[in-house]
Amino acid sequence: SWDRSLRVWRLPGFRCVESIAPAHDDAINALAVSPDGLVYTGSADKKIKAWRRHPERRNKHVVVQTMERHRSAVNALALGVDGTVLYSGACDRSVVVWERGGDGRMVATGTLRGHRKAILCLAAAGGVVCSGSADRTVRVWRRGAENTEYTCLAVLEGHGAPVKSLALVYGRDRGSSGTGGGSALVCSGALDGEVKIWSALVPCLL
Repeated sequence: SWDRSLRVWRLPGFRCVESIAPAHDDAINALAVSPDGLVYTGSADKKIKAWRRHPERRNKHVVVQTMERHRSAVNALALGVDGTVLYSGACDRSVVVWERGGDGRMVATGTLRGHRKAILCLAAAGGVVCSGSADRTVRVWRRGAENTEYTCLAVLEGHGAPVKSLALVYGRDRGSSGTGGGSALVCSGALDGEVKIWSALVPCLL
């Protein structure tokens, strides 16, 4: 929340079982949860924090890493590649790629640039990530064979206002390996009041 707190709710029942306040020094704008239970929070304080359940106190989360790379407020987070890659988007117009290292900590391995204004939203699936921006465009990126290399496959233009939300469905062609191509369905919502659905072809890696 913008009140700088991180809350954990139990389902069913919708009961708050933990409240961490303050979790950051400024508003919390984004949150992502990996399959192994790590919780990532992105904040206007320019930081990303990774949280894990306390090994003995199950209703308590503790900070296991603080990641600093952005020069301005972090607005969006997304996890890809089975939760081992984290993407963060910020007002500095960049998307930072974080990879899980051998010690379990996230390390910044690259930066995706091309947007002219702040990154407001992200969506990722497999090796494909989409970024939505205040510049009214959506960019579709593909992770390369060397993992740290990314290619911008498309710039989707058509919204008349900043793009605030994204959803992505990516499917590989039948029988393809990790280097195979496929198709991506991108849904984007913007402050112009419109939702657009885009179809993008993801080529095979060479």
